[in-house]
Amino acid sequence: MQLILNGQPRAFEGPLSVTALLQLMDIPLLKVAVERNREIVPKSQFDTTTLADGDEIEIVNFVGGG
Repeated sequence: MQLILNGQPRAFEGPLSVTALLQLMDIPLLKVAVERNREIVPKSQFDTTTLADGDEIEIVNFVGGG
């Protein structure tokens, strides 16, 4: 399955949920926002949102500091 991940094409074995993608990439679920095809995916739907070939995914990690 081909995804556009933060603007870069990437190949993954599918099907994947948002949660599975984040786990594959070692990204903690707590401080992250995910957009699928320009729509925010609520954290409550990470497990049930299945990604499809060609989806455009943006992942943003929140970083604290000052």
